Amino acid sequence: MRNILFGAILTLLIVFGLRYCEHTQNEKEQLRANTALIEKQIKNVGKLIVTEGNYAQVFTYEDSKKFYVDVLSATKKALVIVNAEATIAYDLSKVTTEIDEVTKTVSITYIPEPELKINPNIEYYDVQQDYLNQFNARDYNIIKSRVQKGLEKEIKNSTLYTNAQNRLISELSKIYLLTSSLEWTLEYNGNIIDEAHPIKP
Repeated sequence: MRNILFGAILTLLIVFGLRYCEHTQNEKEQLRANTALIEKQIKNVGKLIVTEGNYAQVFTYEDSKKFYVDVLSATKKALVIVNAEATIAYDLSKVTTEIDEVTKTVSITYIPEPELKINPNIEYYDVQQDYLNQFNARDYNIIKSRVQKGLEKEIKNSTLYTNAQNRLISELSKIYLLTSSLEWTLEYNGNIIDEAHPIKP
């Protein structure tokens, strides 16, 4: 009788042991599958996001020079018309992440800064210049610098930056949606990302 009871208990232990091992193995396989899925999503997000905008400027450039103890002056001026194409790019292939399978946490450790590129087309109209004060390379460099600074200021105060950030957030949110559906945690700068606390670059 004791042998039968011992045999039954041993059989139960073996069955439960096998089922536990099988369950643990399934959990490990599921964890590996989820990790691979998250890594694939992060790779898919790693692309170049470019937001474009067009800007225009019109201003008058003028420069005067005095001669003979300020008795004579020579002036040059021109109407400057600028049409510029601007792009703001986020290279998401540079985003770095860390995946912790133990805590089921994905940490975004680095998001690249946006890269602003401005391609201005500068045209000159109604150019007036004196023989003693003519347009030269220095004038064109001054105008180009003024155009660049003016456009940078205008763009930073425009919706182009906002639109670029919104596109960035939209791409990074794809990682959040996946981690959330798999019951993983997404962190950025040590903060947990959820619906109440979205990603802010």
